[in-house]
Amino acid sequence: MGAAARSGGSAGANLGAVRSHNAALVLGLLRDAGAEGISRLELAERTGLTPQAVSKITARLREQGFAAEAGRRASTGGKPRTVLRLVPEAGHAVGVHLDRDELRVVLVDLDGAVVGERRGELDLGAGAEAVLGAVCTAVREVVADLAAEETAGTAGTTGESLGGGAGPRGGRAAHGRSAEGGDGADGGDGVDSRGAAGGGGVGTGVGGGGAAGGRGCGAGGEGLAGVGTLVGVGVALPGPLDHVHGVLHRVTGFPEWDGFPLRDALAERLGVPVAVDKDTNAAALGLAVGGAQDAPGGSFAYLHLGTGLGAGLVFGGSVHRGARTGAGEFGHQVVQLDGPLCECGNRGCVEVLCLGAAARGEVAEAARVLGVAAGNLVGLLDIDVVLLGGRTVARAPEAYVRGVGEVLAARARREGRSGGPVPVRVAPRGERVVAEGAAQLLLAPLFGRGDV
Repeated sequence: MGAAARSGGSAGANLGAVRSHNAALVLGLLRDAGAEGISRLELAERTGLTPQAVSKITARLREQGFAAEAGRRASTGGKPRTVLRLVPEAGHAVGVHLDRDELRVVLVDLDGAVVGERRGELDLGAGAEAVLGAVCTAVREVVADLAAEETAGTAGTTGESLGGGAGPRGGRAAHGRSAEGGDGADGGDGVDSRGAAGGGGVGTGVGGGGAAGGRGCGAGGEGLAGVGTLVGVGVALPGPLDHVHGVLHRVTGFPEWDGFPLRDALAERLGVPVAVDKDTNAAALGLAVGGAQDAPGGSFAYLHLGTGLGAGLVFGGSVHRGARTGAGEFGHQVVQLDGPLCECGNRGCVEVLCLGAAARGEVAEAARVLGVAAGNLVGLLDIDVVLLGGRTVARAPEAYVRGVGEVLAARARREGRSGGPVPVRVAPRGERVVAEGAAQLLLAPLFGRGDV
C-alpha cells in the first residue's frame, strides 16, 4: 500500500495490506474475471507463478473469505476445472469527495460497486474542525449499516483472523473475519493477517478518544476500527497538495489550508488508514482501474469542471502525479494575457474564463475555452482520449462534448494529426466519479496497482 494510506494505527490492517505481490496479482485477476471466475491454471499462466504457488495463495484467499468457487469449466482433458471468483463483500472502502461547497461520501465493495452514499452541503472555508467533523459524521453514517451487519455476524461463532489465525475475542465477523483477529501464520503469501485492533462498531456523535489515540467518530470514541471489512478512507479534494504525506498546500481560494496534515488528522479521528489525493487524480485512478476510459494503451486525460478546473493524467494505466505531486494543475494555464483575475493570483487562467462563461449561461463559450486548453494538453502530451466530468459539465454534457470536440477536430485538421482528432467523451459514473475514485486509493493496492 502506498505511503499515503499507512496512517491510522492498526485499524484496517487485517484487510488493508497485501502481504505479497503475488497475492495481489491473483486478487487482481480474480476481480477482472468477474462473476464467471477464473481457473487456477489460468491464474498460473497469467501470473507466471507455479501451479503450487497459485494453489497455496488461492487456498488462503478462500479461507479468508476473499475467493469462492464459481462452478466448473469443461477441460480439454481430464476432470473439469474449478473456477474461482472474487467475493466483493469481503472488503469495503469509503471514498470522500471534499468539494468547495459540497461533501459526498460513498461506501464501495471490492468490485467498486457503491453500496452506500451520503451527500450534503459543505463550506471548505469553515475551518478545519468544522470540516473534519462533517467528514467524520458522514463517514460514520455511511458505514453504520456495514458495522451493524458485521456485528450481527459475530454471535455464537469462533474467532478467526483474516490471515487464518484465531482471534483473541472469539467473535467471527461477517465474511469470515474477526474484528480483532490475531496474527495468523501465513508463510508470507496472501493477505496480511493482523486483526484490526480496538473499535466497537459505529455509533452516534463525534468526539471522545479515537482508536488511534485521538478524537474518534464512533460510540465511546472508538472510531471505525471495529468494522472488520473496512480497508480505510480515501479523501479527494482540490489541490495543490502533497499526495505522499497527505498534507494540503494552498488550495485555490482557501489558502488557510496551506500546510494542514489532513491525512493524519482524519486517521487520528477515524482510527483507520486514510489516503489523500487531488480530486482529479482520484477520479482518473477510478476510471483507470475500472477500464472505463477505453483508451489505447490505457492513456487518457480526465478534465474535471466543477467548482474549479483540473486534470487527471493517466499514462500506460498509471496516474501521473509528477515528482512533487503537482501534475494536473490544468485550470491555471494562462490563455488570455491581462485577462480577468483568477483566485490563484494569475490573470486569464482557463479556469476563471471557463467558469465565468458558464456562470453567464454561455455554455458554448465555456466549452470553446475548455477545448482550447484541452488542445494545448493534447498537443503537449499526445493524449489518446479526453474524458469530461464534474458538476458544471453534468449540467450540459452534450454541449461540452460537442464544443471541446469541435476545437480538437479543427486543430487536428490544421496539424494533419495522424489518426484524426482525439475522441472526447463524458466520463462514466457521473458526479460520483471523484468519490468512487477516492475509495480506489485504498482498494487499488490490494489488487497490485503500484500507482497509488
